[in-house]
Amino acid sequence: MTVLAFPPPPEQDDQVRPDAQKASRALKRKRPTPLTPPTTADDPEIIKILDKATYILCTEATALSQVSRLYQTDPVARAGILQAVDCITRVNAAGGKLIICGVGKSGLVGMKTVATMKSLGIGCCFMHAAEAVHGDLGDIKPNDAVLFITFSGRTSELLNLLPHISEEIPILAITSHMQAGTCPLLAGRRNTILLPAPVHETEESTFGVCAPTTSTTVAIAVGDMLALTVADRVHGSRTSKVFKKNHPGGAIGERTATAITPVSDGSPAMSVTPPPPAPDSPVELPPPAAAL
Repeated sequence: MTVLAFPPPPEQDDQVRPDAQKASRALKRKRPTPLTPPTTADDPEIIKILDKATYILCTEATALSQVSRLYQTDPVARAGILQAVDCITRVNAAGGKLIICGVGKSGLVGMKTVATMKSLGIGCCFMHAAEAVHGDLGDIKPNDAVLFITFSGRTSELLNLLPHISEEIPILAITSHMQAGTCPLLAGRRNTILLPAPVHETEESTFGVCAPTTSTTVAIAVGDMLALTVADRVHGSRTSKVFKKNHPGGAIGERTATAITPVSDGSPAMSVTPPPPAPDSPVELPPPAAAL
């Protein structure tokens, strides 16, 4: 039988190999050198980014200033907020709730408004337009009101709901329209309230893209205005206490924990009579009735 002979392994240089290992470890620890030098405040690209960022903030601040002026001077806007506050106050007093509905970015604005309303002790819930026609319309009760949030005022998913909502239910809308008659969601329907939320220039003409930005900022502000104004009407000076009671968590809850006091609606406290003690002997049950 032939035995295969393999060459002996090469001799290792004990003096060179440790040095090579050290060099390898050093290379692994060494951080890569930046390919480009750090930018400075006068770098054209940095200036361009900062100018764009501040331009966006200034544009949205201008939109908020414009809508504030609108509710200070425009008869339609002023009448709308007065009617909306009165409507939601009556709904709340009757044990009803405000149902806010929207889709897309406007739906997210609606969810935020619902959260604000709830924390202020105002009955409110969100209804997704797609889920509404699959059973969630059952949320709407006779004492409720519905608030649609839609910049265009003609969102198809919302228009599809109108035939299924009773004419007796008040319909409110936060939208860009300045007249109820021009808003497809409100036109031709009675018991409606318009809350204008226009912007001074379109997002596409301002930013080069029609993504909802300025319009949603204004819609959030109008929703906040509505929530806080209704809370002041419903709770008066107790609004802060109601909020503290409903928001015990987070940093806000920590700050207000020492100031929380029980909130009463003015009605006398209900006394609860404790049940009688259990008898020592087993309770005797009557014999079962004869089967028919």
